[in-house]
Amino acid sequence: MSLPPGFLEELRNRASLSQVAGRKVMWDARKSNQGKGDLWAPCPFHQEKSASFHVDDRKGFYYCFGCHAKGDAISFVRETENVGFMEAVEILARDVGMEVPRQDPRAQEKADRRSLLAEVMEQAVQFFRLQLQRGAASGARDYLARRGLDAAALEHWEIGFAPDAWQGLWDHLRGKGVSEELIFGAGLAKPSSRGGRPYDTFRNRIIYPIRDARGRAIAFGGRAMDPEDKAKYLNSPETELFDKGRSLYNLRDARSAAGQGQALIVAEGYMDVMALVQAGFKAAVAPLGTAITESQLQMLWRIAPEPVLMLDGDAAGQRAALRLIDLALPLLEAGQSLRFAVLPEGQDPDDLLRAQGAGALQALLDQALPMVQLLWRRETEGKVFDSPERKAALDKALRAKITLIKDPSIRTHYGQEIKDLRWQLFRPGKSKPQFQKVMPRGRGGGRWPLPPLAPMASTKASALGTDARSTEHLREAVILAALVLSPMLVEEFERGIEAMRCSDPDHAMLRDLLLRSNDASSEALRDRIVEQLGEDALENLLTQRHVAITPCIRNPGNIEMTSMTVAEELAKLEAARGLDAEIAEAVEDLDGMADEAVTWRLSEAARAADRALRSGQGDRAEYELGDNGARISRDERSALDALLQTIRYEKPGGRD
Repeated sequence: MSLPPGFLEELRNRASLSQVAGRKVMWDARKSNQGKGDLWAPCPFHQEKSASFHVDDRKGFYYCFGCHAKGDAISFVRETENVGFMEAVEILARDVGMEVPRQDPRAQEKADRRSLLAEVMEQAVQFFRLQLQRGAASGARDYLARRGLDAAALEHWEIGFAPDAWQGLWDHLRGKGVSEELIFGAGLAKPSSRGGRPYDTFRNRIIYPIRDARGRAIAFGGRAMDPEDKAKYLNSPETELFDKGRSLYNLRDARSAAGQGQALIVAEGYMDVMALVQAGFKAAVAPLGTAITESQLQMLWRIAPEPVLMLDGDAAGQRAALRLIDLALPLLEAGQSLRFAVLPEGQDPDDLLRAQGAGALQALLDQALPMVQLLWRRETEGKVFDSPERKAALDKALRAKITLIKDPSIRTHYGQEIKDLRWQLFRPGKSKPQFQKVMPRGRGGGRWPLPPLAPMASTKASALGTDARSTEHLREAVILAALVLSPMLVEEFERGIEAMRCSDPDHAMLRDLLLRSNDASSEALRDRIVEQLGEDALENLLTQRHVAITPCIRNPGNIEMTSMTVAEELAKLEAARGLDAEIAEAVEDLDGMADEAVTWRLSEAARAADRALRSGQGDRAEYELGDNGARISRDERSALDALLQTIRYEKPGGRD
């Protein structure tokens, strides 16, 4: 509705923001200056301990330097009371003694009706509470006592009892002059389908009143006392007062406790909330018998940035958590998410508190999982990824979920976290087995490991004698440097990069960073390298002479040239691995009479290398060796000579 000009301005002038906010916060005496209207407190909109919430009482505005919430007295009431604009105006006007101008007839009629329904609900609360004291409710009282609810708890939660009668509440309200239409409108009774008298919605049940953020009774929850009853728990039907998907049990008190720094806990039911509050966890709420809705999520986030979902350890509880992930992903914002505390199987919060106490439950809260961890668990738990197809299916499922996230920054961080988890699953970091040379044991057969051999002079002199100058090391450096400058190519060459052996630990770490960060920008990748390998790692890599003179390094940004360079260097490394495999196979054959054949094979390889070198191809000459087509350079030829010397040994007869 439209309000008369000047009404809102006068309302804001009359309503002291410090008094309005003072009902929800505790002012910091050291930072605040009451005389100047300069007030500070922990923010009521997010969980914190420092006083970052500032009120300028003279200007009538508030601002939080933590969560950036801001507004005036009306917006403060709207957010803290979870009400609409007009309801906030009415609350403030009532506090300062102003009369809100009449709305249009329909709106006023609707507001009046809601007030009447709220009055009927309060009468029902008192009726049910009185019934709990009667003799017919002895079974209900015994049950509540077994659940640890004493007289003070019954008073606090306003617990009642609906007698086992068809018209108990109906007759009571009609006797008080309440119209049939209002009783039906409040959801307290239902008309008979057989033409008989209306009957009560709740019969033979323990009654839990449900109140909104303003403290009005809007609905009831009832637990059946008859074990044969079809519905163990029953809620009021939806009415003009009660929207199940927009309500939370214990919302008003939980919001106040969360504003004082307690963790906001979302449990499954009424008794869970009561047990938590009794144990000191006062910021506890529960949805009302259904899965959490988007509206309820937004309500939770208005109270705390990271509510903790405390779910029963049974299958139903875990399914509820997993369903909630899909709802929450598109709604995530920076600093706004969920965490999950999964109870031991077969236990609810009351069970855990009784068995192990509040300390155990606090430990569970401290270990609550971030949502990305639960998403990963959902997609991987109980599954085997022993084929490329299964791994691809996992990647597809995770990508589909991550794309639901609208915030690009959060989407990027989720992608990185999932990539790290995937790395841990598929590449757990096992050390690669080292090739072990063997020598004949003698005429009796069997094998012994060769004793460690000191490097020979020719080996030290060769390019392969020092890793820093080896051909393979040089190629690795070129590949890694090229991909650091063009990380968008990592995915294209992922398989080849994974196969790089990287005897240099720094190269191995850089390779792993590239594989985990293939969707990162070049700047972001450099930051990660500096963070994990130190500030000098990149400079040391890019300033090596053989790296610096590579065309794609001299001309960064030329993606086509970089792609060709990486492809060529990876192919050469793969060919070199073929050569290594042939040599390894030959050395494995050094047993008994096979040694002459092995020596012949290696000598032929060496002669082939000599012929290629003599053909005049120069220092950068490369040539094929053996049937596998492996190409080696002059430096690798020197290493081959060294190998021929190292495999000589003295045979049992004393002959070389």
